[in-house]
Amino acid sequence: MNAYAAMKQYQTVNVHAQVSEAAPHRLIQMLLEGGLQRIAQAKGAMQFGNIALKGELIGKSMGIVCGLRDALDLEKGGEVAANLDSLYAYILQRLSMANLKNDPAILDEVAALLRDVKEGWDGIAQH
Repeated sequence: MNAYAAMKQYQTVNVHAQVSEAAPHRLIQMLLEGGLQRIAQAKGAMQFGNIALKGELIGKSMGIVCGLRDALDLEKGGEVAANLDSLYAYILQRLSMANLKNDPAILDEVAALLRDVKEGWDGIAQH
């Protein structure tokens, strides 16, 4: 096993351990962090002309946003959950457009929106 493969295996085991031990609040934080990482990686792939990797990373970002959206409890969450649902739907549309148009500015827009959500979510943990 080469060093890269060993590192990837360690990262996978580390993430699985964190997920199995994480509280629900922390899981949402991890999803938001993962979405932001994939968007940044997709932007890099886009800038280097690696279209296949860009598409794969945007697809993973979309999967994460779908996971966040699916985690919403629209009955108990009231207006906040409804607003997040609309925001996540918008983010999914923008990610599709970024992929279609190969536009890094759209990825910046989406990352800023997710950072705002993450900051709010992180603030909840402090209370």
